Amino acid sequence: MADKEKDNKSLLDNIKLILSKEDSIKKQVDKDRGLERYAKDLMLLMSLVKDYYQGNYRNIPYKTISAAVVGLLYVLNPIDIIPDFIPFIGQVDDALVIGFCLRLMEKDLNKYKAWKSEQSMSKDGAKSEDKTSDNKDKNAKAKKKS
Repeated sequence: MADKEKDNKSLLDNIKLILSKEDSIKKQVDKDRGLERYAKDLMLLMSLVKDYYQGNYRNIPYKTISAAVVGLLYVLNPIDIIPDFIPFIGQVDDALVIGFCLRLMEKDLNKYKAWKSEQSMSKDGAKSEDKTSDNKDKNAKAKKKS
């Protein structure tokens, strides 16, 4: 039991590190030719990690969130199998690791994307309902005045 708690604490510590380096990851994706094709998925992955950390989305297997964290940590790490400063091939290992992680978690990432979309639509629906009720209130007040 203690090992599981220790693993979970380590995972959360690593997520905290990743979230503190979110801008660095975005810059790495922008400058890294190998990661260009994964840019949208990487940003979705960052969003997933952030929602997991904040407790907004926990419907994900431990192995999937762990793979996300490992992949993002690898991108952040300046010490790679193939150093990033080597022209043309320096980013190949980052792309391979991220590609592997994304394939490993594809189903779970798609579920998260659908959940994220539902959250966005429900927020938009709530805003529309608020505007509708505000308009009804304004109309009722206008009728009372006349």
